[in-house]
Amino acid sequence: MFAIIKTGGKQYKVSEGDVIFVEKLDAEEGKTVTFDEVCAVSGDTFVAGKPTVAGAAVTAKVLKNGKNKKIYILKYKSKKNEKKKIGHRQPYTKVEIQKITVG
Repeated sequence: MFAIIKTGGKQYKVSEGDVIFVEKLDAEEGKTVTFDEVCAVSGDTFVAGKPTVAGAAVTAKVLKNGKNKKIYILKYKSKKNEKKKIGHRQPYTKVEIQKITVG
């Protein structure tokens, strides 16, 4: 059984027991979160939502909040002696999928 959920402007294909990294959520470590925006669910039959499946939900446990590896951006303008180096670390939440519920 799998489900396609939408969170943080992205879609993820998840099954029970999966560990995924999503955009940062307002939840502490050890708490459970529920994803209500389920685009599709596949079990005995495949159900696609229009745009979401009514009554379907995915429950997950928050394992960790953190930041990704730093990426560097270099801005450069030729013939102007202009250089700028910028770093960015994107925050994330690591969650473990516990249960997929179909309404």
